[in-house]
Amino acid sequence: MTRPTGNARFRAARQAAGYRTQQELVDALAARGIHIGLRQARRYEADNPPLPQPDVRQALVDLLGRPLDELGFNVPPGTGTPQTSASLIAPANRGPLRASSAPQPATAAADFLAVTRAHRRLYWTVTPSVLHPAVAAHATLGGQLLDATTGRTRQTLAAALAESWLLAGRIEFFDLREPDRAGDTWVRALQAAGEANEALLGAAILAHMAFIPGWAGQRPAATERMVAARTYARRGQASGHFVAWLDAVEAECATRCGDTRAALNLIAHAETVVEDTASPTPEWMDWFSAIRLAAFKGNTQLTAGHLPQARETLLHVLNELPEDADKQLTVILGDLGAVEAAAGRPEDAAQYALRALELLETHWYATGLERVREVRRALGPWEHEQYVRDLDDRLYGWGAVVSALAC
Repeated sequence: MTRPTGNARFRAARQAAGYRTQQELVDALAARGIHIGLRQARRYEADNPPLPQPDVRQALVDLLGRPLDELGFNVPPGTGTPQTSASLIAPANRGPLRASSAPQPATAAADFLAVTRAHRRLYWTVTPSVLHPAVAAHATLGGQLLDATTGRTRQTLAAALAESWLLAGRIEFFDLREPDRAGDTWVRALQAAGEANEALLGAAILAHMAFIPGWAGQRPAATERMVAARTYARRGQASGHFVAWLDAVEAECATRCGDTRAALNLIAHAETVVEDTASPTPEWMDWFSAIRLAAFKGNTQLTAGHLPQARETLLHVLNELPEDADKQLTVILGDLGAVEAAAGRPEDAAQYALRALELLETHWYATGLERVREVRRALGPWEHEQYVRDLDDRLYGWGAVVSALAC
């Protein structure tokens, strides 16, 4: 005699939503203010399950992402049928969204996250113009998968999606120099972070969005976004390390808006908390460290005209940067070149700029090239010297020009 299988539809929907046990589903309902016992949850997975109470029905539909009749319940005619919620995440191309795919298993989120993590690592070594289409396509896929997941699976997928959009925006802003495009992308990232209820991801995205007005010299708009970022950071119980990065971002915005005094005060505060990791720092926050904070400081000291201090700080960074930080290294070399040009040592300035250009030929970074161009402009009074002409030959060589246009 065949053993009864119970309500297999409900059990499959629960597992696909990421609730491995019936108790986990009970806990998720309780978090929504819906209280049922474990015994009742077991009855939903038994043969001939009872129809849930009206308030429980909507909660189950929201958590499991399926209408009642697809959860194995016998729904009498005329019974109000709760509707599933739709995704808020827009596709990258803003075109019409295709019909969502079939319901995805709990493994879909883990698989999507694995690719997101791989893209995060590849960012430091792969040419931006090559990596960006893959990241954007991956994020578009995540947005479409989101409609086919529910519960914890949906939350995990949404967090990974937010990280993917954040990375796409970082490439657009720092590597491809497309701030308007980055702004649109980071809005999508913020939507996904909200879907996942990930406050620290929201804080990171908002702080990145502050770069756009900050680099354009629009201090009030940058400050407003930083206030929002710090609010989310508090909500997510950010570590001192995370707060130090927020200080560094705001300091760079203040520097570009001409307020180096405020910037140096922010960096001084960051230095007191950067080593505080009492709360865990998110895995995805791989762009910041104490030595990178020093890089922010060196650039601010340079802009403030504190040349001896800037030289000392930047040389320390140059010696301590990890081996895989070639993109950041191009920026440090550019800043050191600017220090020497301002100090009246043009030949040393040209040498630093040349070293940066050599790296840019294999590790393209638009922000690094911007720093080199600033050095070249500062070398205008010495443009007829051979070392400046050597710099021009490299700066306007085939490789550098093609890389600049290809990005």
